[in-house]
Amino acid sequence: MSDTIRRLANTGSFNVMQDKVDSLRRNYSRNTCDTNLGRICELIELSSKLQGQLFTAMSLTASEGGTYGGVDTLKSRLLPWLGSGFNASGANVSSDTSLKLLQETVEKDRKIAELECELNRSKDELTDTVDNLRLAKEEANRYKRRVDDLNDYERQIRFLRNEISNLQDEKDILQSSLRRSRARSVSPVRATRDRSPSPIRRIPPSPLPSPTHAELTNSIRHSRLVARFNDLYAIDRLDMQDRLRRFVDDDEMVKRILFIATCESFHVAKMAFRSFRLRARRLLSPIHTGPGELEDAVNDYIVRNLDLHDLESSVDSVIRSMNVNPKISFPPECDFSLVTPFIREVCRVAYAMQALEPPLDVPLATGGELFSDAKYRRSYDSEYSAPLVAYHIWPALMEGDIPLIKGEACTRRGALSSPRRSRSPSPLRSSSRLSRSSLSPDRGRSKSKRRY
Repeated sequence: MSDTIRRLANTGSFNVMQDKVDSLRRNYSRNTCDTNLGRICELIELSSKLQGQLFTAMSLTASEGGTYGGVDTLKSRLLPWLGSGFNASGANVSSDTSLKLLQETVEKDRKIAELECELNRSKDELTDTVDNLRLAKEEANRYKRRVDDLNDYERQIRFLRNEISNLQDEKDILQSSLRRSRARSVSPVRATRDRSPSPIRRIPPSPLPSPTHAELTNSIRHSRLVARFNDLYAIDRLDMQDRLRRFVDDDEMVKRILFIATCESFHVAKMAFRSFRLRARRLLSPIHTGPGELEDAVNDYIVRNLDLHDLESSVDSVIRSMNVNPKISFPPECDFSLVTPFIREVCRVAYAMQALEPPLDVPLATGGELFSDAKYRRSYDSEYSAPLVAYHIWPALMEGDIPLIKGEACTRRGALSSPRRSRSPSPLRSSSRLSRSSLSPDRGRSKSKRRY
């Protein structure tokens, strides 16, 4: 449309036509479709020489107005004028050009509408695809959680099966011990009857002390607790390391946290066992009248009532000790309660180990100590030529002075001895040694005085 108007404006045949064309060009974008069509009709009435170009401009203008743009103007001005016998000689536009243009406009609008519908359909399909992907992701997360739950259930089932097997072994041992004790009690009577047929000369058999429940199950509990200690190192510790790495970036700090949690759990469990043993002795001493000694009865009572251990109180004590330990730290947005399941399980195992004969313990461990091949093995990132321990990863399991299971430590050059020693893992033994060492000179002096 603008090219046709430009050509008409450049033509200087009629000044009036030129003025009207210039006016139309200046006001074309501001006028409505009906106003522009009216101006074009005035130009057509003024000059028939330019009617071909003006008809072309009129058709293009009508197409810009849409399907029904300019209909009233065409009906009121163009059609009556054409009906008066005007002969458009030399016109370059055929009689059906405007109809074709209108038809093309309708086709374009229809195609645009179809494209819009297709675009909306594509948007809907894309939205459905995104929703399906989100649902699939949620379903995958639920499936992963179910798999984790199934793994936990399988682990619990294996543990329960082991418990059932151990209880069955314990039952067999108890039955065999009962049969042996019955045989011992019957055989002396038979021998006496054979030797002395007279009832006056019969000698009653002396009562033999039967083994207690703690003595019968000691070996089974020992093997089961040693295996559980291995599982704590190989399974529970690794799971807790993966959990802590989400909050602590330093891998060495993660290992220090778990090692100190294990040592503190053993310490708290031993203190709790000592307290429970004292309470059990006070409880049984007034009522104990059996053939066995009081200590055997106390041990048997403790083994039968291991579930009376207050685990939550022990866990709280361990966490309090870890909060004041200067060797480990935690991000401010979380605390040591993240390792509560691990601490609870270590406290349970450590408490049960104190009821064995002899009890199992973890050794004293300090940073910068001399590496011992008998107690520890080096970690994969250790310097194998370094003689000192930089930090411990897992404690060794000791039976007295004999290591049953080696721990793990990292050795590096330049590891200095820490001036602050950690808490002794066996306070009962240290205190007993201290008491004996402190009292032995006095005892020697008192004996010497008595001699003199």
